Amino acid sequence: MQEIRLSVEQRREALKSAYPKWEKKTIAAHFKEQCHHYRDNPLIMMPEYTVTYEEIWERSRRYAKAMIHLGVQPDDHVAILMENDPDYIALFIASSMIGAIVVPLNTQLQKEELTYMLRQSDTNWLFLHQVANKEEHAESLKGVIATLQRDADSPFKQAVCIPMKKEKAPAIYQHWNYFIKGAEAVENAVVDQRMLETNDPDSCVAIIYTSGSTGLPKGVMLTDDMMLRSGFATCYTRAYETGRRNYASLPMYHVYFLQEGLFAASFVGGGMVTCQAFQPLQSLELMEKYNVHDFLAVPSMLVALLNRPEIKNTKLNHLYALLCCAAPSPVPLWKRAVEELAVTEIGTGCGGTEAASTTMLTEIGDPLEIISTTVGKVKTAGVAGDPEFGNKSVTYKVIDPDSGETLPSGSVGELAVRGNVVTKGYYKKPEETAFAIDEEGYVRSGDLGTIDENGYIRLLGRSKDLYKVSGETVAPKEVEDVISMHPAVNQVYIVGVPDKLTTETGAAFIELKEGESCTKQEIRNLCRERVARFKIPRHIWFVEASEWPLTGTGKIQKFKLQAIAEERLKKVKQTGTK
Repeated sequence: MQEIRLSVEQRREALKSAYPKWEKKTIAAHFKEQCHHYRDNPLIMMPEYTVTYEEIWERSRRYAKAMIHLGVQPDDHVAILMENDPDYIALFIASSMIGAIVVPLNTQLQKEELTYMLRQSDTNWLFLHQVANKEEHAESLKGVIATLQRDADSPFKQAVCIPMKKEKAPAIYQHWNYFIKGAEAVENAVVDQRMLETNDPDSCVAIIYTSGSTGLPKGVMLTDDMMLRSGFATCYTRAYETGRRNYASLPMYHVYFLQEGLFAASFVGGGMVTCQAFQPLQSLELMEKYNVHDFLAVPSMLVALLNRPEIKNTKLNHLYALLCCAAPSPVPLWKRAVEELAVTEIGTGCGGTEAASTTMLTEIGDPLEIISTTVGKVKTAGVAGDPEFGNKSVTYKVIDPDSGETLPSGSVGELAVRGNVVTKGYYKKPEETAFAIDEEGYVRSGDLGTIDENGYIRLLGRSKDLYKVSGETVAPKEVEDVISMHPAVNQVYIVGVPDKLTTETGAAFIELKEGESCTKQEIRNLCRERVARFKIPRHIWFVEASEWPLTGTGKIQKFKLQAIAEERLKKVKQTGTK
């Protein structure tokens, strides 16, 4: 039986009634209110269990007390390296509760990448799963933790490990149970007082890392108010109804999960159905089990799910909405989704960590042509908007990628964004901040595009060399530096190329030193030791020095390398030979 739904207009009117004006709040204060109002509603639904709003709040309070006992101070940096787990959300809320700043870490990253982030972010405390995303992080980081604790110049203090296997975690970590027990020594009044003292919605609540064109990740500083406004803008644009249930197997460390999913749903007492990692069959089972209304995906997930034969026998009577972001999807894929999932409200969008997730969304009812060729227009924000930005959260302009000058309407150039959800800078990166943000507060997006007369934005590629693999940004230079460590490699350049499964992937061109030899497998093994799996180039070609496309000054022309790579892949597809 199909669920009876309110119209888009009725849902938005309900949101206007519930939120007649915008009140700035910390994330902790927001969830305190929501967890009281929607106490019995499920907030996090995992494959084997459900956690309600009230239970999340109780956990958050307990963890906040345990953090205080541990010694966490206001403005301390709390890094979280965990798989999807309700405790992740509880630790995030608890950190806000006591005025600490969360540093979410990508579980796919390797030791060297994580070490850089722990140091660069001035992390004081680390909470981690013993094993996350099949990576033995507790084991691989034990030496790093010991070094940080011995380093007189490091602010690092302690790491708490949540066991995930029979073997004990290294002794350098404080055990999770010992950490939890510390809550017994702290009175509720102490947490209440700390929450009162640190009640500043305009202070930094999270430092979320994003890749940069230099190859080194940058920590985007976001405030409570930025994150909550972004979530509400999605809630309003997509007309969330009370009790909205979203399915998203996206990682909790990513703004897509946090903003488009968790925070947006929290304004209407909605919940997130999730799991440790995306599996198409399990996804269908979970959407059926929990009567999901909305599927948050990236194109590779959508394709994999639609290819499962079980989809024909899965009861998805409650599912009616689909948001597929991170990369454009062709019309045939959207048509398949509409036909096989019976969704009636489909859309796509784009944004960035610097703007607290999506700033653009297609509108409900937009035709497939618009959905497949644009990333929408600036999303409506309701009371979370600002008159300065046309009662929305942001405004865009197009600039010259080289000079930074504003271009006339209709021009093709680099998109730049300004608004009340946009970061004021990167943590301890003054030069990158100065380059990215102009005097008016516009942040360069790194995307080339154009804005049409109706406000719809079309992306035309990256202004730099970054590309995205299943929504994860890759900076080629970071991987080039790793491959260059091989003693046989003279020089290497990597470009992003289209890929059916992951939207884009890396293609590496490698010139070896004269008289040296090397195999593709050696290159892949070297990468596996030092970078996340999604960063490893899928295509590797060895070239001669004479084959490099050079400028008159001898610089490698990457756009020509990209054309060469695509031509090679086209030939492979046609002939089956490399």
